[in-house]
Amino acid sequence: MLKRLPVFFRSTLYAFRGGFLIRPLLIVLALGTAGAVLSAFEEQFPAIRWFVPQALFPSQADPQVAQAILTSIATSTMTVVSIVFAILLMTLTLASTQFSPRILISFVRDHVTQWTLGIFLGTFSYCIAALPAARSLPTPFAPVVTVVGAMALAPVCVAWLIYFIHHISIAISVNHILDRISRETELVIGELMPYPRRPAHWDKAFGASLEDLKHVIASRQSGYIRFVDIPRLRALAKSYGACVALERRVGQFVPEGVALLRVSRGDRITDVRALELLAAFDIGPTRTMQQDIECGIVQIVDIALRAISPAVNDPTTAISAVDQLSSILIRWVSRAPPESYFYDPPHVLRVIVHWIDFEGVLDLAFEQIRHYSVADAAVSLRLMRALGDIASTTSDPAIRTRLLERGKRLIDGCAGRLQEFDMARLRRRLSRLESGSREQDGREGPAPTNSRSSSL
Repeated sequence: MLKRLPVFFRSTLYAFRGGFLIRPLLIVLALGTAGAVLSAFEEQFPAIRWFVPQALFPSQADPQVAQAILTSIATSTMTVVSIVFAILLMTLTLASTQFSPRILISFVRDHVTQWTLGIFLGTFSYCIAALPAARSLPTPFAPVVTVVGAMALAPVCVAWLIYFIHHISIAISVNHILDRISRETELVIGELMPYPRRPAHWDKAFGASLEDLKHVIASRQSGYIRFVDIPRLRALAKSYGACVALERRVGQFVPEGVALLRVSRGDRITDVRALELLAAFDIGPTRTMQQDIECGIVQIVDIALRAISPAVNDPTTAISAVDQLSSILIRWVSRAPPESYFYDPPHVLRVIVHWIDFEGVLDLAFEQIRHYSVADAAVSLRLMRALGDIASTTSDPAIRTRLLERGKRLIDGCAGRLQEFDMARLRRRLSRLESGSREQDGREGPAPTNSRSSSL
C-alpha cells in the first residue's frame, strides 16, 4: 500500500480539486467553526456586543429572540438545500438523457454548485454551532454579534440562490457544455504537450534494443488507465537496470491478467519489483482527464452522435460539437507530440510510453460523425470546413495529407446521398483544402432560399 501512496495522493488530489466533497466540506467546517468560536468569544468578552446598533438588535438581553432567529435561519437554509439538490438532480437527469451520461462529471466538478451547497450548509452549521450559546439558564445570555452574523449570512444565501438558478440555466445549454469540455481538454493538451511543434519532430528510441522487452507484467486489476507516474517508472527502471514499455495507452481499458508492461532483463524483475512497477499506475472504473486527452474528445463526439441520431435530429448541436473538435485539433497540431521515450542517464532508454498520434485523434474526433452524417448536408459541410480550418493552421505536409484524405473520404461517403448543390459546395471546400487556402464565406455562389446549409 505504501508503494501506491504517490499515485494515490495525486489521484485523490485530482478528485478533490474538482470533486463534489472537499469544497462544500471546507466551507461548512469554516462557517461552523466561526459560529462556535464567535459565540464563545462574545461570551468571554460581552462588551463587544455594544458595537451592534440597538436598532438592528433591540432585544440584546433576551436569549429567546436570539434562539428564534438562529433556529429560523437554520431551518430555512435546510429547506433551500433540498430545493438546490432537487434542481441539481433535475439538471443531471436532463443532461444525461439529452446529451450523454459521460458529461455528468462536468456538472459534479462545477464550482458554482459546490459553493452553493457549501454556503447553505455552512450557514446551517453556523447557526447550529452558535445556538447553544443562546440560553436562559443558569445565566441568561444572547450572542448578539453571532446572531448579527447569521442575519448577514441570510441575505447572502438568498442572493446566491438567485445566482445559482441563473447559472444552472446557462450550464445546461449545449454550447456551454461543449465549451467547458473543450477548454478542459485543451488544458490537458497544454500539460502533456507544452512545446510548440517543430518543423521536423524526431522521437525515436535509441540506446536499447526493443526486442529485449520479453518479460510481461500483467495487470492485477481491471479498469481504465487514468494516470501513469512516468518519473517513478523511470526511477524504478534505472534502479533495476531495465527498460519498461507500456502495452496500453492512458485511457484504454486493461482487464485483470492482461499484459500491462513489457520489461527487459526479466531475471531482475521479482514479484516485489513487479508490484512496485504496477504501483505507478492509477487504474479505475471511469476515465478522467488527468492525462487522457481522448476522454474530452469522446464526450464531445457522444453529444454530436446523439444529436444527429434519428430520435433527436438536432444538426445544430452536432455542428457546435464539430466546431469545438476543430478547436481541439488546432491546438493539437500546434504542439509537439508528447514525449514517448525517456532516458536516464542520457542515451539509456528506460521507459516507453505510447500516446495517441494525430491520425488517431483525427479518427476519434471526426470518423464516427462523418459516418453517421453522410445524409446531412449541414453537418457534412461543417466537417469539411473544420478540416480546412485545421489545415490552414499548419504547414506540416503529413498532417495536411491526412486531412485531405479525410476530406476525400467525406466526399465519397456523401455521394449519392446529398443533392447536387450540396455536393458542389463540398467539392469547392475540398478544392480549398487541397490548395491550402482558408475558406471565406460568401464566395461559393448564391444559395437557395430553403437550403439548411446556406450559412455553413
